[in-house]
Amino acid sequence: MKFIKSLYIHNTFFRYIALLAAGFILSFWIKAIYPIAWIATYVLATLFLFDIFLLYTTKNGIEASRKAPQKLSNSDLNPITIRFKSLYPFKVLLSIIDELPVQFQKRDFEYNTTAIKGEKREFDYTVRPVDRGEYVFGNMNIFVSSNLRIVKRRYVFQKDQMVPVYPSIIQMQQYDFLATSNNLTEFGLKKIRRIGHTQEFEQIKDYIPGDDFRTINWKATAKKSQLMVNQYQDEKSQPIYSIIDTGRVMKMPFNGLKLLDYAINSTLAFSNVALKRNDKTGMISFSKKIETFLPAVQKITYLNTILEKLYNITTAYTDSDFGLLYAHIKRKINHRSLLLFYTNFEHISALRRQLPFLTAIAKKHMLVVIFFENTELENLIAKDAEDLQSIYHKTIAEKFSLEKRLMQKELQQYGIQTILTKPEHLTVNTINKYLEIKARGIL
Repeated sequence: MKFIKSLYIHNTFFRYIALLAAGFILSFWIKAIYPIAWIATYVLATLFLFDIFLLYTTKNGIEASRKAPQKLSNSDLNPITIRFKSLYPFKVLLSIIDELPVQFQKRDFEYNTTAIKGEKREFDYTVRPVDRGEYVFGNMNIFVSSNLRIVKRRYVFQKDQMVPVYPSIIQMQQYDFLATSNNLTEFGLKKIRRIGHTQEFEQIKDYIPGDDFRTINWKATAKKSQLMVNQYQDEKSQPIYSIIDTGRVMKMPFNGLKLLDYAINSTLAFSNVALKRNDKTGMISFSKKIETFLPAVQKITYLNTILEKLYNITTAYTDSDFGLLYAHIKRKINHRSLLLFYTNFEHISALRRQLPFLTAIAKKHMLVVIFFENTELENLIAKDAEDLQSIYHKTIAEKFSLEKRLMQKELQQYGIQTILTKPEHLTVNTINKYLEIKARGIL
């Protein structure tokens, strides 16, 4: 039974059968061909049995394995490595078919190569997931045939290998590496000059010529009868929260990836940078209810907790309750914090409905509202209009694009910081805004 399941007929064999059938048909008109056709049949049958003998005399002719990362990184190209070794005493032809997870909707994966005795080989391919969750790789099938190419023997390895897809760990590592190597500009990160004084008091010390006279502590000077100055240090361990709107507005896809996943990837990369800069980092996700709340903590191992929470975030086709978010922030976040709020507004009327809650939050915290440019509309605007219909479409697209800029200005009029960004530039623009706020000391 095992033998039957692993035995497959090579395509070349069917070509031989077609030629024999043609020979027998011709023999009705040309009698001399009839014995030749029978001889060819006997030869083909002999070669068929001989090919089976060649492939099955070696009990385990192929060793192979699939190596995948423990966690796949969402929206990135993840490498998958196939390793194999031939134990056949002759050169064999290999056809490797890996059954990819159903989420990729790819059914034509095939890699063809050859191998000689004892040769160890490997090759890589990449997969790009666009949804978080569990991805199950099926069988890794290797079909082996000899140079006769009559039959194929099938080997099956690593059935049902599950690999979870997490938020973009690769993107997080890229920004982490660039930050530590001082190559920030490679990904568009700006170096921002620090302005003015930081406000975190450290100690009172004796005045030394060259100290800024604006830091003189006159009360301490009066008590000591000599000049004393306040000494400040860089403000650290400031609470910073990433707030993710999981409502229907975040379901819109760009380049196959939903806005929600862009926000999740950005939150992970940004949280890593903030923790490395000794700030406290927390997270909130909400729609009709508060789904996730992580208080701000300054501990690098806290990044694993954030990663697990981001992995489990889901969204539904519901409108988000900004009033609920305001009440939750008022009750749970007591210290002035930097709030990076990932959401989206397609119409200015949608923004104005939520504006009272946003302005109320901004009175006690440094609020940064992050929303998205519609890149498909921008592409439509960039195209030349060739007929009346395209002129109409372009005009409507320009109207929506203008509304985005008006929304940004309206938020700024109420003292709310904004980021209007293309989805693919979200992470770098968010980190830039964070560095700018820290450098200006306005938190």
